[in-house]
Amino acid sequence: MLSIGLLGCGRIGRVHADSIATNPRAHLARVYDPFEQAASAVGARFGAQTTTDVDDIIGDPGIDAVVIASPTPTHIDLLTAAVEAGKAVLCEKPIDLDVALVDACAQRIDDLAGRVMLGFNRRFDPSFADIHARVAAGQLGPLEQLTIISRDPAPPPAAYVATSGGLFKDMTIHDFDMARFFLGDVVEVTATGSNLVSPEIEAAGDIDGAVVVLRGVNGAVATIINSRRAAFGYDQRLEAFGELGMLRAENQLPTSVTFSGATSTQVAPPYYNFFLDRYTPAYRAELDAFITGVEAGTGFSPSFADGRAALVLAQAADESVRTGATVAVPGPDLDAPVTP
Repeated sequence: MLSIGLLGCGRIGRVHADSIATNPRAHLARVYDPFEQAASAVGARFGAQTTTDVDDIIGDPGIDAVVIASPTPTHIDLLTAAVEAGKAVLCEKPIDLDVALVDACAQRIDDLAGRVMLGFNRRFDPSFADIHARVAAGQLGPLEQLTIISRDPAPPPAAYVATSGGLFKDMTIHDFDMARFFLGDVVEVTATGSNLVSPEIEAAGDIDGAVVVLRGVNGAVATIINSRRAAFGYDQRLEAFGELGMLRAENQLPTSVTFSGATSTQVAPPYYNFFLDRYTPAYRAELDAFITGVEAGTGFSPSFADGRAALVLAQAADESVRTGATVAVPGPDLDAPVTP
């Protein structure tokens, strides 16, 4: 059984604590947060020891791996310390908001980057994973077009936006990784943004909607559609298209029950309205894949290099919005698997 320490007990930390606690191959040994109340609440709920000193986890030889769910500016320092202490790491996205800092981290940890898995949980969503497997098996022939739609139910608080790194690094980064998951290396990015949802987001210098077109190294094109608002709930769809057909994942509902009557037909319940409701199975499958990677010693996917590559695409999209030009992506991406 893998002994895991959790670094960060905020909202996403609680998600990971649940995934660890419900996995029969894992044990949540200890949780850390600089705020004692947060650590104590998670520890009490999931039966784990608590600490406000991160060294109690990183320095504990009895803990095999850590999950980093702390604020983004802390990721690099915690990741570096953990792998240098011999631990495997599952790190929430993004690694950092600055590609140069990510590159400096990669240079420092060198081959130890193979101990790191990036938290792009949507690769493990059952519907998306099924489409990916069927595309890889050739069911569509060569992939020609990929469409990813990702809209939040409502904009985040202004205080969150101010430190998030912007739409592309905070929200679209999941979609950039999904595009690379299907297309492989991306060679150019064209993006346009809008401010139609939130005056607070515009005041923070960010956009609240975007359309991004990515061209893969083999010519396939991915279109990403984002918005910080969707009146009908959490809008998460994906479509893959090729010569032999199309595969599509639609939005999910809590039940499949519909109502038909004199004034309307096939009325369904609302879509899920929160990312946890939609992606809890993906987070649990992600954790299970992490455990398998640690046990097998074969490296992880998504990797540290995948995290860097998604950040590079976010940076290119920012540049495209700012300049109005298509941005070439330097390559090749550093996505070769690394053995821990």
